[in-house]
Amino acid sequence: MVGLVEPLIAAASVPAALAGWTVWRARAISRAFAPEGRFVPTRAGRLHLIDQGEGAVPAVFLHGASGSALAWRPALGAGLATLGRTVLVDRPGHGFSERQAGRAAARLDHQAGAVIDALDALGITQAVVVAHSWAGALACRLALDHADRVAGLVLIAPATHPWPGGVHWYYRVAASRLLGPLFSWTLALPVGEAWMGRSIAGVFSPQSIDTGYAESAGIPLVLRPAQFMANAQDVAGLLVQVRDQAQRYGAIACPVTVISGDKDGVVWTHLHSLGMARDVPQTKLIVLPDVGHGPHHADPALVTAEIQVLQQGRGETRPLLHGRAPVA
Repeated sequence: MVGLVEPLIAAASVPAALAGWTVWRARAISRAFAPEGRFVPTRAGRLHLIDQGEGAVPAVFLHGASGSALAWRPALGAGLATLGRTVLVDRPGHGFSERQAGRAAARLDHQAGAVIDALDALGITQAVVVAHSWAGALACRLALDHADRVAGLVLIAPATHPWPGGVHWYYRVAASRLLGPLFSWTLALPVGEAWMGRSIAGVFSPQSIDTGYAESAGIPLVLRPAQFMANAQDVAGLLVQVRDQAQRYGAIACPVTVISGDKDGVVWTHLHSLGMARDVPQTKLIVLPDVGHGPHHADPALVTAEIQVLQQGRGETRPLLHGRAPVA
């Protein structure tokens, strides 16, 4: 009997040790990236926002998957200050924002509503919404459900349309009810830190990213168990949502600028960005040659200039009928 019990104890001690290390490491990461913005109440819980500058039409920035509000700084740098008032948002469950709705917080309508709640708290009636990657679908949902609050969309390498296949296996595992907590509290953080450099290089290829990017963009935050699961739920739940949402894109009435790279290996430009140009007639499509998933890193001056165009109301729009977008 002793010979059976000892291996079981040894086997159980491995995940217990990994979980203990994960708790310690996650706390250390949170301390290293202390919140520097303000918290506002929303339907998703308190959202963490970095609200800076002044301007009549603010630019509201929504980060993609595996990111936080900090991800915009190493990309746009000093260009952010040229945009007047900017609001960098930690989406629900990311960075230092709460995610009180649990798995339901992965719904685009829920996150869009939380962003509107945050704008209400800040006294912002209308803004240009700037979104990268996963958040492209969220920005479109804002323009569909809250058209009067969106002055324009700047979508950077956006995920907006259904795609063949699915998502990477670790998203499915981390998003599952049974295996998600076990995986996220034992393996995700140590393996994620070991592979972080290679993962970042793969995302932005063929561009190279500064060696300090992970720290300046707060990437380690996503490896904390709660955020890792939230991120996985967002990614795993996107495909089924954009299948339905993409059918409504003809109703988007605000000006839309899409900036993508022709070498994007993460979000396929020919499917998503060209899909926006096809489905939303007033879309301005800019495809940068030899650029991957980070057009805002490759040409930050271009991105900030296009944001300014929409802030100044110089984008093309279709008329609204009684405050509602016409059906295409």
